[in-house]
Amino acid sequence: MIDVNQNRFQDFFENEKYVTLKKFLYNYILRKHAVEEAMRDEKKDLVLEVGSGISPVFTSWDRIVYSDLSQSAMNMLKEMLGKGQFVVADAVNLPFSDHSFSHVIASEVLEHLEDDKRALLEISRVLKPDGVLVITFPHRRFYFSHDDRFVKHYRRYELSDMMIRLTESGLHPVSISKVLGPLEKITMLAVTACASIIERLKSRRDSSIDHKEPADAFITLFKWGNRLFAAFVWLDALMMPRALSTVLLIKAKKITNEKVFKGI
Repeated sequence: MIDVNQNRFQDFFENEKYVTLKKFLYNYILRKHAVEEAMRDEKKDLVLEVGSGISPVFTSWDRIVYSDLSQSAMNMLKEMLGKGQFVVADAVNLPFSDHSFSHVIASEVLEHLEDDKRALLEISRVLKPDGVLVITFPHRRFYFSHDDRFVKHYRRYELSDMMIRLTESGLHPVSISKVLGPLEKITMLAVTACASIIERLKSRRDSSIDHKEPADAFITLFKWGNRLFAAFVWLDALMMPRALSTVLLIKAKKITNEKVFKGI
């Protein structure tokens, strides 16, 4: 969820070319693919994506509501997509009626919220009975480091923690998928360390921030470079055991009886 007061990269996203770059980031490509695959065979009606920002992970469906804290993000997304509905909303106080959505998507959202448990209760409330939540989240507490602090993560989750949170919200996990592995963590540590150094150098020279537009040749190189690197990151996630995954995807179902799903 984009909070303009906290997001370290928000000032870039006023520029259309930087928005383009963000959509070709290797980790965004892989998260989007994972969510699209999880939703492919679902019987969808009205879908909500919570905390979509300017980079939603589910765009292959017309009956969808995108929500985020940032008005500018919603305005920009509306211009880019031209379909769906766009609502400025807080995940811990969703402005929707009970049982409004067949599916809710929350990709890399809960770790940015101080009260993630309340957000899950809100998601459960707006889901229809037997509705489905698809979430992705940063996995393993021992991975928490500079890159998490840089992007304002409150926490990383153990799988058992997330399973408990979902169950307490009336959401029962039915499947778990690996999305990203250790190679992604190493890469983001390097990227955010470089970004921090650049920030410090800029602050010494000039307190104002002036981002030049990237050249078209750089954008082309960035796109193909990230596509190629995404293949290596995907293989890394595929080969590594789930215990070392840095991002997991869970599909959970809202049920109103005592049925418990096993074999996960």
